[in-house]
Amino acid sequence: MARYVFITGGVVSSLGKGLASAALGAVLQARGYKVRLRKLDPYLNVDPGTMSPTQHGEVFVTDDGAETDLDLGHYERFTGRAANKRDNITSGRIYSDLLSKERKGEFLGATVQVIPHVTDSIKNFVLEGNEDYDFVLVEIGGTVGDIEGLPFFEAIRQLGNELPRNHAAYLHLTLMPYIPSAGELKTKPTQHSVKELRSIGIAPDVLLVRCDRPIPEGEKKKLSLFCNVRESAVIQGLDVASIYDVPVAYHHEGLDREILAALGITDAPEPDMSAWDEVSRRYHNPEGEVNIAIVGKYTGLKDAYKSLSEALTHGGIANKVKVNLQWIDSEVFERDDPAPYLEHVHGILVPGGFGERGSAGKIEAARFARVKDVPYFGICFGMQMACIEAARNTAGIKAASSTEFGPTKEPIVGMMTEWVKGNETETRDVSGNLGGTLRLGAYPAQLTRGSRVADIYGSTRISERHRHRYEVNMDYRKLLEKNGLLFSGVSPDGKLPEIVERTDHPWFIGVQFHPELKSKPFEPHPLFTSFIAAAMDQSRLV
Repeated sequence: MARYVFITGGVVSSLGKGLASAALGAVLQARGYKVRLRKLDPYLNVDPGTMSPTQHGEVFVTDDGAETDLDLGHYERFTGRAANKRDNITSGRIYSDLLSKERKGEFLGATVQVIPHVTDSIKNFVLEGNEDYDFVLVEIGGTVGDIEGLPFFEAIRQLGNELPRNHAAYLHLTLMPYIPSAGELKTKPTQHSVKELRSIGIAPDVLLVRCDRPIPEGEKKKLSLFCNVRESAVIQGLDVASIYDVPVAYHHEGLDREILAALGITDAPEPDMSAWDEVSRRYHNPEGEVNIAIVGKYTGLKDAYKSLSEALTHGGIANKVKVNLQWIDSEVFERDDPAPYLEHVHGILVPGGFGERGSAGKIEAARFARVKDVPYFGICFGMQMACIEAARNTAGIKAASSTEFGPTKEPIVGMMTEWVKGNETETRDVSGNLGGTLRLGAYPAQLTRGSRVADIYGSTRISERHRHRYEVNMDYRKLLEKNGLLFSGVSPDGKLPEIVERTDHPWFIGVQFHPELKSKPFEPHPLFTSFIAAAMDQSRLV
């Protein structure tokens, strides 16, 4: 039977609870255990699909088409296990399902309440489908004390009593701030956070305390005494140079050992951390560096492009180079010449996005890359803008645009109305709901034999994850190909464009999917590996 570790957070958000969960999963996996990670999000949105990236960060899409929290990206990158729609749930999803059942009369007239109905739904979600796993790590979003998180804390409290002895453990992540004027690390925020957690019936077994300097033994003893945990179970979470140093650092501090002890496991095999040591070695000892410009519209919050920045790092690890990211708001290019911003970079990446704002700047970035022979990587919206740029400036279609921006006589990009998923046809229209209605999840694509992308993948058939509502209009394919933009990847039925590349350019590729979602430090995505290699070639010319 699977054992459960519930990961909670306190004091403040953004302490790295998702990374801590992923790192713990990676170390347990390195010990030979089968691990699953799940995320419980207290917000009332059904999923993060309609939330602004500047508020919530990126939306991580799974193979089965779920729009999930970005922490699931950390889970995948650190463990290699593909997440699915059963690994993330929100209060909104739980209430939506319960109210649907209530309207159908499935509760037979009973009063629907938070306890037991909501908490039972949470418990069922946590426990379902774990037969093949040794450990299930369950992260609860937000911080202890948040009113919307109370049903989740109550549910995991109940599970602590209902699961067999030594089958549940609680890890609490807190902050230990340093006060310069006092010259001290302060334990009081952690004490109050644990007090709040204990007031709702949960006693943490292990404390993971984030800090920017080592915790003196006296403060560790103080935390142990006032928070009622063993001194050895007070684990310091020091800042590290790279997120890929975290598994080794937390193992060195004894996090996995203390979790295993809390679960009564004393004979666990030692972990093989050699793969993580090698990733860290490559990251910290590059043999060169490249500069990559990311021209997007959500650059004010880097978490909006979390998987993207990590995939570029993976490409750097594969090529043994450091990747320096230059974040550029695409709206800048709507008023300024892009040359001063881009003439010294070795590669330009235009990521996904929605809406007209900033689109003109992305088109300018694609034009600069095409004209100046700078490696260009367009992802989703970035591919669409590259096609509009080509239509306007090489094919002579000056009115080329996207119907996403309003009515146009030359719809180079238009809304998808029909596509095949498995054995079924999916249909959409303009008046439909926004949430969950995009083309989501993994779809196959057929690549042109002999094309650059076929050489990069080493195959003519691939599967990649999608998240988009608009597509490049195949009616313009012949004209665009005549002007050097090859449609080198299409859906198996030939109806949907998946990849374009320039045949007259050193490295110019646009993809309709999101390859960054499948990249891992141990398995860098081939497109990112090739893009960084092209940037290395460019660096020798600049």
